[in-house]
Amino acid sequence: MTETQEPRAVVALSDVAVHRRTTGQEIVLDEINWTIRPGEHWALLGANGAGKTTLLRLAGAVMHPTIGTVDVLGDRLGRVDMRELRARVGLVSAAQKVPLDATTHTVVLTGATGTVQPLWPKYDTATRERAHLLLAELGCKELADRRFGDCSGGQRARILICRALMADPLLLLLDEPFNALDLPSREDLVDALHRLAAERADLAAVTVTHHLEELPPSTTHAYLLKEGRELASGPVDGVLTPDNVTVCFGRPVHVARHDGRWYARSGR
Repeated sequence: MTETQEPRAVVALSDVAVHRRTTGQEIVLDEINWTIRPGEHWALLGANGAGKTTLLRLAGAVMHPTIGTVDVLGDRLGRVDMRELRARVGLVSAAQKVPLDATTHTVVLTGATGTVQPLWPKYDTATRERAHLLLAELGCKELADRRFGDCSGGQRARILICRALMADPLLLLLDEPFNALDLPSREDLVDALHRLAAERADLAAVTVTHHLEELPPSTTHAYLLKEGRELASGPVDGVLTPDNVTVCFGRPVHVARHDGRWYARSGR
């Protein structure tokens, strides 16, 4: 690759629309164009119902678009086995089912097989050691033998990230990972994501959130959705402006950045 060439896209959506066929044809997403490249860390923001979850499902090879094309990790949806493609994408969501009675090390191991319950014959010594290394990388080394159900919300979020990283993905999708976390847990997760970005130069990530304060300093890009359409996208400093965020959420918002972190409050 020459200096003038951009790296191949991790995700590329072109003229994408998603229609929900119920009593009529509700347009969930429309005219979406989005490219994610290696090493980019995106924030995906929008009001409730804007289409964030649907957009993340497209990027995660969970669903097909109604119109347009979606390429994930070099493969086009509709021309590839979606199950095999999903195995190469790391996903963290509160809706994921994991065994609460299992140790955190076991929960991380299940990421190697993409299963809810562990498949013990599949985990060799190297795989088990990798799970320990990931727990250490995300600051959870001391939790290896603790029941997952006994861990705090912030600890669970970091453990699920470890689980998602077991497949060594090039794309990590985080669907509201800060949901219901208290302040210390939020800050622990912000720090963990910031370290992860620094240590994995090629990893691309998308974080869905409602709160600018949850974005780590490693965030490079932002995508704002409003009523199923792109409002603004690109390098984060040009997107997370008071004017854009005000339009996105439908009320005056003051946005500031200090020491790499964002802050937002009502402009009224």
